[in-house]
Amino acid sequence: MNNKISEIKKNKWVRIFSNKYLIIILIFTVWMVFFDTNSYLIHDELNTSIETLENNKDIYSGEIEKDKEFIEKMKDSNEIEKYAREKYYLKKENEEIFLIEHQDSIKNIRK
Repeated sequence: MNNKISEIKKNKWVRIFSNKYLIIILIFTVWMVFFDTNSYLIHDELNTSIETLENNKDIYSGEIEKDKEFIEKMKDSNEIEKYAREKYYLKKENEEIFLIEHQDSIKNIRK
């Protein structure tokens, strides 16, 4: 029995993996990658969230620029009138408005 144990202890892989420093390093590495509050998995999830938020920031910055241009354009009274006529179908007194709809723009109602 002692002979078999000594043979096992002489094995190269057993000597490497029975080293207490290696065991501590392996435990530490596994802990840091999977279980710690600052683990790699959490960092990866946070990096993904950051990328998503940066993309949203770019989209909203573009929307803000469009709105600023629209507000600047609406400072002119002629543009306000044009917008009101196109968007809300407002009209002047004694004026008629004709709306032209194309066949493909009308929704089909099935009965």
